[in-house]
Amino acid sequence: MKVILLQDVKSLGKKDAVVNVSDGYARNMLFPKKLALEATPKNMNDLKLKKAHEDKVAQENLEAARVFAKELEDKEVTVYIKTGDGGRVFGSISTKEIAEAAKQQLGYDIDKKKMLLDAPIKVLGVTNVPVKLHTKVTASLKVFVKEA
Repeated sequence: MKVILLQDVKSLGKKDAVVNVSDGYARNMLFPKKLALEATPKNMNDLKLKKAHEDKVAQENLEAARVFAKELEDKEVTVYIKTGDGGRVFGSISTKEIAEAAKQQLGYDIDKKKMLLDAPIKVLGVTNVPVKLHTKVTASLKVFVKEA
């Protein structure tokens, strides 16, 4: 019997996969636990429509991320840090401070975990911070670190 999996099943496959199982396994295990549906023409059509909708939404998210990336490339954020004699910096600038500054100065709510900063910024000047907006889209935000 062909069934459509509603959830990931360890020994069978991933969600939305169409698999062939024995009648007894489907009736006694998969259907009662709501892990699968019978692969009728109506259910197959519903699955096809659902996948088309998911693809459309994923494409829209990708386009939105690309637009936001282009917008973010032109923007810059200024962060202030305490300095001592000879321009020595006290402390460092982390992604948390950059995210807060972006929210205050630009109005963008950028998640600090999406910023791909290898190490905290410990020097004055300009640093380009990569921001991962989507699995396929990464933007670069200019961060100016100035003396407080």
